[in-house]
Formats: sequence, structure tokens, C-alpha cells
Amino acid sequence: MSLLSVKNLTRSYGSLQAVKDVSFECEAGQILGFIGPNGAGKSTTMRIIATLDVPSGGDVLLDGESVVARPDQARPLIGYMPDRYGTYEDMTVFEFLDFFARAYQLRGAERKARVDSVMEFTGLAALQHKLTSALSKGMKQRVALGRTLLHDPKLLILDEPADGLDPRARIELRELLRALAQQGKAVLISSHILTELAEIIDTCAIIEQGQLLATGTVQDVLAKTAGVSSSVEVEARVLPSAVNDALAKKIERLLLEQPQVSAPSVSGELVRFTLGLAPGSAATAEWSQQASVRVLRALVAAEVPVVSFTSREHDLEDAFMSVTRGRVQ
Repeated sequence: MSLLSVKNLTRSYGSLQAVKDVSFECEAGQILGFIGPNGAGKSTTMRIIATLDVPSGGDVLLDGESVVARPDQARPLIGYMPDRYGTYEDMTVFEFLDFFARAYQLRGAERKARVDSVMEFTGLAALQHKLTSALSKGMKQRVALGRTLLHDPKLLILDEPADGLDPRARIELRELLRALAQQGKAVLISSHILTELAEIIDTCAIIEQGQLLATGTVQDVLAKTAGVSSSVEVEARVLPSAVNDALAKKIERLLLEQPQVSAPSVSGELVRFTLGLAPGSAATAEWSQQASVRVLRALVAAEVPVVSFTSREHDLEDAFMSVTRGRVQ
């Protein structure tokens, strides 16, 4: 049985149906990426799971128990970090975390040990005496995550936790999330930075206009949405020291002579072109690889100093664009 099971969830606000019959599951030790455009219903769904809103229909089971019927029993198992977090700016990092540890009814040595453990895990120990108002956004995000972890929840619900963070802070956040999953926690995370999500999530659920459009492992969703493409973009680079007008014309002419090649362009050391499926050819999964090999061989045989040759792979952003329709309610 999954730790988290969302069953036919709906939520209406008057005539607006924000969530429409949404169902998905998340296992312990798994990171699930909840993906969708602004206004898709992500935050509404997460708030219902976190017991901060009540659904119009359906249910959410956490560890086999309904969070709708028994919210007080579910809350100790949930750590919720909203997309807009706050800190008490006249408190130090330790005082802030200690305050919430008391709210979670942790007492005495247990409370002190738990706060120290969370600060150590989130890298805040060296900043424990610093006012939260003096922290960078990345450090404030760590404080907010630390508050979420104080009561050692089984399920973490993180709404856009990487929003506004610099590259280093995002990398550090990814490492923390991987560590939490390795501890056996289920992590439900939403983000609009799909390239970031693709590197850490195990499964994903794509939602638009309140409807769940695709769910499953990242590999399964990519396989379902990718299909067999009839064209692929290729990018090659040549040796910078060899770049000149004569070489550029030679490469462009050679590419135009190759079957299945179209729209070649040469800009300095960068060479781009499109490979298209030949008319009447079978649409196999490896057709583009075979065509790429033929073109690369032709370039090498013509003594073009190629130093890299890559085709663009189908990724999570492509899957998202494939299944969403981009309509506005």
C-alpha cells in the first residue's frame, strides 16, 4: 500500500472547479514531481493533502487513513512548506526552530536534540545565532525546510521550494531532498523549473486546468509522450582554430548533399541541422541514430574537424508541452 493515495479528488469554488477527479499515489522513499502551469490546481491539491482545505469530493489516504475524515491524526505525519513562507524576523535561527519544536509538543532534551539535528542536516548550525532577517533567500528557505522537518514527518509537501533560488542554492536543495528520500520519506514537490525536477524525481504527475493528464515514472511518461519523432535536431562543433569561411561553406554544402538533412546552419564553430525521416521509411525508434551516424561519417571522411556531435533528447519539458494544451480557463 502506498504511503500517500489521492483518490478522485475534486475541489470547487462556486462555479469554478479547481481540481477535477485527480488520483495519484506516492510511495515511501519516493520523490513525486507535481507539474503544471500557474492556476492548474497544484497548490489547491497540496493544501487539501496537507489538511488545510477540504475537498468537494474524493479522499486522501495517508498511511491508510483518511486525512479528510481524521485531519488531527494525519497532521503529525505531514510536513508542509507553502510557496510563500515566513519567518519571525526578530528571532535567531535557533529561536525560530525551537519555537516551532515547542508547538510540535517536543519537550526538554528531546526538543534540543531535534532542533540541533535539523540544523545540522540543513546546514544551519553555523548560523543558529543569526537573526532570520539577516539571512539570504536560500538560507531562509533552509530555515523553512528545517521547520517542516522538526516533527520527523513521513510525508513532505513542498510547494515551489526552488522558486527564486540561485543555482548553488538549488543544487544544495536537490541534495537535501535526495537525502530525505533515502531516509524513507515520501516527497511531493511542485516546481515550474522542469529541468531541476527531472534530475531528482522518481515519478511525476502532470496537471492542467485541474485535470490530471499523465502520471507514472519519468521514463514511462517520456515514453508515452515521445512516440517516434519524424525529425530530430542535431548540434555539432568543430575545432575552433579551424574555423574560417571556406570551412563553413564546405560543411554547409556537404550537409545539403546528405539525405534526410535540412536547414543546415554554420555559425563559427557551431553547426546545426535537422534530420527528417525519409519518405516511405519505417518509423523505427533508432532511425535518427542511424541517420546521425551516416552524416557524421560523411563529415569525418571530408576531413571536417568535428569535436562533438549530439542530438537533442526528449525531456520532461517536452513531455509537459506534449500533454498540456495551454488553454486558459
